[in-house]
Amino acid sequence: MITFGRDTNGLWHEVDTDANGYDDDCYLTTVAQVLQSQLGESPFFAQYGIPARQSITSRTHPDYWINRVREQFSPMFTSISIVKTVDLTNNEPTYHIDALKSNGSAASTTIMV
Repeated sequence: MITFGRDTNGLWHEVDTDANGYDDDCYLTTVAQVLQSQLGESPFFAQYGIPARQSITSRTHPDYWINRVREQFSPMFTSISIVKTVDLTNNEPTYHIDALKSNGSAASTTIMV
């Protein structure tokens, strides 16, 4: 499996299946991309994303959509949690992801929106 994700400098990098055949890093990269995209933004994967603008106008709490993303990706991991937080240095929303990978290792990352 191959996917692409951005680093903190905005540069795109290829993420592949690891040497042991696990796709966990590919799925974590995809979760990060989904949390940063709008619902329906992709013509191929329209069911993925967070409808941020629609949430504001319809007053649907964003936690519903974050939980939906977690449910979409939970079959790919032993355990995954996504928590919406605020970066206090620049007062911007972020998502903190904790995942237990298929090989038993833990992964933790923060996604800036």
